[in-house]
Amino acid sequence: GSEMPLLSVPKEVAVGTAMLGVAFATGMLAGKRYPSLIFGTPKSPTSGMIGKSSPLRQYILDHSLREHPILKKLRLITADHPWGRMMVSCEQAQLMANLVKLIKARKVIEIGVFTGYNALNMALVLPDNGRVIACDINEDYAKIGRPLWKEAGVEHKIDLRIKPAIQTLDELLASGEAETFDFAFIDADKESYNEYYEKCLRLVKKGGIIAIDNVLWNGKVLKPRKDDLAAQSIHHLNEKLLRDARVNISMLPMGDGVTLAFKL
Repeated sequence: GSEMPLLSVPKEVAVGTAMLGVAFATGMLAGKRYPSLIFGTPKSPTSGMIGKSSPLRQYILDHSLREHPILKKLRLITADHPWGRMMVSCEQAQLMANLVKLIKARKVIEIGVFTGYNALNMALVLPDNGRVIACDINEDYAKIGRPLWKEAGVEHKIDLRIKPAIQTLDELLASGEAETFDFAFIDADKESYNEYYEKCLRLVKKGGIIAIDNVLWNGKVLKPRKDDLAAQSIHHLNEKLLRDARVNISMLPMGDGVTLAFKL
């Protein structure tokens, strides 16, 4: 909220957001199946347009990031994790929270939780009876963030469901929750993006927002290789979204690219 302090983050960013460019997509996050190998490659912040060590990026963070102290704590803990680069960029998470607050959201879906920085960010702005249905298949990562969710007083707003995300989405639809969600954030295995999008579109109400992360995939969407299923999946969804009359869209060059789809 407006009471959050505006932080200057020179050293913290050097340590913390250096790896944070964007959620590094993997089959490990919320997919149906996942191999032992990580798909894709770490992505640089703003897809190479503004490098992670760029003074301009530092300026952006110094002049826009308002980070709750517990969010900052979780970001720095996550940055020290071997897979810390999977975390969404802090400025992008702040935008998601601002959108959630703007539309007065109460029910939110997040597909791909990792340590829960973005889930915490959204939970902080939800009303006390608000909920984030947080989908992931790896409870170990979420255990890193859960104590901080509790410390922030919002653990009761985060409903963590450890199972394939498609299964959770199908359960929500089967229980009659279609068109009852205000916001969805998709940031998991890229090969399943289209399926996540279609199910979220059914779950989100008219006027709601679906945010889709990694839509630039470190520039690989320009010429997706035949053996790069992630880049192909993202590119195909990007082309589909351009022509999808069910939504209005904005593709933003923030982090590794994020598309906002506004359901009509």
